[in-house]
Amino acid sequence: MTKDAAIEVRHLIKNYKGVIQPAVNNISFTIEKGEIWGLLGPNGAGKTTTISILCGLLKSDGGEVIIHGYRHDSNSHAIKQIISMVPQDIALYPSLTAFENLHYIGNMYGMQGKILKDRIHECLNAFGLENFANKPVENFSGGMKRRINLIAGILHKPQIVFMDEPTVGVDVQSRNMITGFLKELNGQGITIVYTSHLLEEAQNLCSHIAIIDYGTMIASGTPAELIHQHACANLEEVFLKLTGRKLRD
Repeated sequence: MTKDAAIEVRHLIKNYKGVIQPAVNNISFTIEKGEIWGLLGPNGAGKTTTISILCGLLKSDGGEVIIHGYRHDSNSHAIKQIISMVPQDIALYPSLTAFENLHYIGNMYGMQGKILKDRIHECLNAFGLENFANKPVENFSGGMKRRINLIAGILHKPQIVFMDEPTVGVDVQSRNMITGFLKELNGQGITIVYTSHLLEEAQNLCSHIAIIDYGTMIASGTPAELIHQHACANLEEVFLKLTGRKLRD
């Protein structure tokens, strides 16, 4: 593993039973420490499968994953201590308050007492939710739930955060707050692996972009490099040029 690599993936393969085309087809890449690394692709391209393997939620059928020097197949417990996943679906208990949800999740990470309480209030305050700490999450707006979902993923200060569509379905103000916080988090040295269908957001946020389609890596580079290489005006044009305009349902 290279000195500055947060994640190294070598010849990763994943097949699903009854499906001829591999979901992930022999892809390799390196994510450097401190990057905001965007993984883009159409529906069914293999993004979620790839992220799920990196997080340890799925087993691959071939290849190797190394995270901060730990091999996935023999050091899964050590890896789980330094990574976090912020899923696209809201992973909260609706009937519990924001504080109760975060306290429960913090306990799962081994956080306790004043350290946990202070961390919860610090994060709620950073996201403008301090006044809603004791209100049930089921009464929150979509943007508020999305922000609590994000807090749950960074509560224990992980070194790598996987984010699947972190701003999907939120208003402009919430999206601006979330992307601003991601940049701040990244400025603290946290590596962020990010997936989204919002190409303009990805172009402005990510230091590196990888595009996959049909389980295969088809492009990789900085947003500026990809735009220049494919003679396009922006990342969305690059994406459409490489993956086509046919609908993917």
